[in-house]
Amino acid sequence: MSAGASGALPIVAALYVPGDRPDRFGTAASSGANMVILDLEDAVRPERKEFARDAVLDWLAAFTPGNEKHPALTVVQVRINSGEHGLDDVRALAGSSTPIELRVPKVETAGQLDVLADLAPALPVTALVESALGVENSYAIAAHPSVTRLALGESDLASELGTRAVGVLDYARIRLLYAARSAGLEAPMMSAFPDIRNLDALRADTLRGRESGWFGRSAIHPSQLPVIHEAFAPTDAELDWAREVLSVGEAGGVTTLGNGEMVDAAMLGRARSILRAAQPFA
Repeated sequence: MSAGASGALPIVAALYVPGDRPDRFGTAASSGANMVILDLEDAVRPERKEFARDAVLDWLAAFTPGNEKHPALTVVQVRINSGEHGLDDVRALAGSSTPIELRVPKVETAGQLDVLADLAPALPVTALVESALGVENSYAIAAHPSVTRLALGESDLASELGTRAVGVLDYARIRLLYAARSAGLEAPMMSAFPDIRNLDALRADTLRGRESGWFGRSAIHPSQLPVIHEAFAPTDAELDWAREVLSVGEAGGVTTLGNGEMVDAAMLGRARSILRAAQPFA
């Protein structure tokens, strides 16, 4: 099922919150993030795993979706652990009364997701690809019926590959973009930017990702959210272009815009994508 098929608004900014910090859950929900990711995996020390799971379940039980305290929030995800501990997480989350999505780490093959689909068939899955094998299998993962989003774990991937060279990571980003779109999913969101204090570098990197076809980005600190929103907001010029393309192009054939640019039906898809990307900012 495509994440966009439901008609839901595209996600612009997601905020990670450690699962063992319930004091931060409410703040994250009202931070302006469109998605909150309650993290049971990397952000939680081994001895705190059980506490984190209980804290997440308690908060979800009392959480009211669509509350006026957090009007921007549309999706709550829980990043589960990998392996057997992750299966315990899924068993516990399967009965959540609050609509949630699973964020599944270290996905390398589509077959890994079958057991999760059996345990929690109603929960949409974001498959987090964090290894070379996962990158190479990204289309099969994206095509799994439980998967509604793909995501790239760049830090783990870079550790495995032994490099953070731009060209090496760009290969993985492009593979996931093609895999997601080929499977009918939305373009993946960008990975979290690790340098919390360098907002200028975050802005430049996010704009570069936007130019490469990705949409939205996860954050690890609320201060990053405004930069991410700003980077992905369509400009007035883009919106004007999109509206004009649709107004003159839907009749079919080749026509000319007011600025002299020739357009045809092949450009309608991009125009619609620009207008859809503007919806979360309306």
